[in-house]
Formats: sequence, structure tokens, C-alpha cells
Amino acid sequence: MSSSTQRPDPPYRRIVAEIRTRILTGDLRPGERMPSIRQIAQRWGVAVATATKVMATLRDDGLVETKVGSGAVVSARAARQQPTGPSASPKPRQGGITRLNRKQVLRTAIATADAEGLDAVSMRRLAAELGVGPMSLYRHVANKDELVTQMVDEAFGEPDLPIPGPEGWRAKLELISRSQWELCRRHLWLPRAISFTRPSLVPNMMEHTEWTLRALDGLGLPVATGIQEALTLHTLVLTIALSMADEVEAEQETGVTLDRWWLAQRKRTDELLHSGRFPLLAAIPEEAASDLNGLFEYALARHLDGFAVLVDGR
Repeated sequence: MSSSTQRPDPPYRRIVAEIRTRILTGDLRPGERMPSIRQIAQRWGVAVATATKVMATLRDDGLVETKVGSGAVVSARAARQQPTGPSASPKPRQGGITRLNRKQVLRTAIATADAEGLDAVSMRRLAAELGVGPMSLYRHVANKDELVTQMVDEAFGEPDLPIPGPEGWRAKLELISRSQWELCRRHLWLPRAISFTRPSLVPNMMEHTEWTLRALDGLGLPVATGIQEALTLHTLVLTIALSMADEVEAEQETGVTLDRWWLAQRKRTDELLHSGRFPLLAAIPEEAASDLNGLFEYALARHLDGFAVLVDGR
């Protein structure tokens, strides 16, 4: 096929090649801020989805990493890399892991997701972190969907749930809810990896539900009410945890902390709150809206107050 009839590279590959060249030639140095996804989209005139794919490819190649407070930056490993094609496979590191087990694969995947988010986890990236060829991973997980499912199971296996637990149904429900809240704070990607309509049937996550049902056993509630209560508690935790994850991701993406964001909005906020239209909102302390831990504790307490009425009524 002549060069005149060859299909041009997809836009994202051309952008990746340009940024890769800048990194490998030292124009962009390790630790230096990368353009944000929005900036890439604007500079190259592409859709946000294309810009997202650019950043994901650079992360998979080990050229970009995410640091809290700085956003996406050039990876320290980039200085040791030689120019490669966009689809080249990473070479195993000398002295790397030669025999993998499932635990190593999952803990490495979780560490990557903890540091850079779930989108940064791919079979290719995981192979690079472990120093093996990508095909080695398929002996442990069939694809990324199964990998994420197993990551969820591994994460839910971390808390040591006491048996039988504290005295009383309320103390037990507080314990399981706070345990899951701390789990989501530790693994910000976790809430997005869980579905209620298509739940992951994995042992450790099911153990949390079983533990909750045992806490409700003996209260005289219908079976359907018990599972609804277990799912409602789980939903309460995950809903607030999603807001926490969104804020951390926004800080990583923009490099702007929540406090700095509020300062930037101060003029508009003052105009609205001091207009006299919203006297009750104006009386709220500034830190109240951003205290997600306080919001979680309030929501949990008020929910259990309401559930106590149901229990007492029976």
C-alpha cells in the first residue's frame, strides 16, 4: 500500500508521540507538571475522551504519574526509558518478579489504584510494575473486569470484623459502617468499583453483608427488611465516599486544593450570601460543607435513629 493511501494514526497516538518525544528528550523533566486533560483537549483541538486516552496511554507507558497536590507529572521512571512506539510492550526489569501469585498481582494493582486512580490500572501497566510480560498476568486474572472484581474482594478482606462484635444491634451497625467508611478513605477508587444492581459475588464483600445480617438477626424483622437495611447502610457509606473521591481526584487533576478553590470563589460567594436572599445559608460555618467525615457521622446517626423507631415499633 502506498503512503498516500495509508490511514493516518489516530489523533491520540499523534499527541502521545509528541508528548513522549518532549519527555524523552528532556523538554519535560521528571516531576514537572503535565498539561491537564482539559488543556490537552484545548491545545490539540480534540475531545475530552481523546485527551483522556492520551493521558491513560502515557501512564501505561510509565511516562506519567499522579501526585496529590501536583496533579499529573512526568514520572521519575521516564528518565530511564528509551524512545519506544506507542504500542510497544514494556520490558521486564532485571531481577524482577519471575513467579507471580495472585496476592502479588492484586496488591500491586491496588497500590496503583490508590496512588493514581482506577483508570491508571491496566494489564500493561500492571505488568510493567511487576517486571513481567503482560501475558503472565492472564494466568491469574482473565481481563481487567475480573482484576477489578478481585481487587474489591481483596480490599474488603482487610478489616478484621469481630465475632460476635459489640453488644446491641446499633453498636454493630455503627462498627460495620465505620469499618467500610475507613476502607473507602483508604481506597478512594473502591466506591466506583461496586455495583448494587450487578453486585460482585466475592467472598470478602459477601462476608460484610452476612455480618450485617447477623447484627439484625433476632430483631423480628422480615428477611427483606434486613437485606434492605444492609444495602442502605452500604449506600450511605459509598455515596459520601464518592464525594470524597471526587474531591481528591479534582485536586490531583488541577493541583488546586479545596481551600484554594473556595478562596477563588470567595467574591461570588460573598455576593450571594451577603445579598440578604439567603440569611440561613449565610449563617453556616464555611468548614461545615467540606467536612465529609462529619457529614458521614451525622448521616449514620440520623439513619440509625430512624431505624430504631422501626425496630422499637415491632
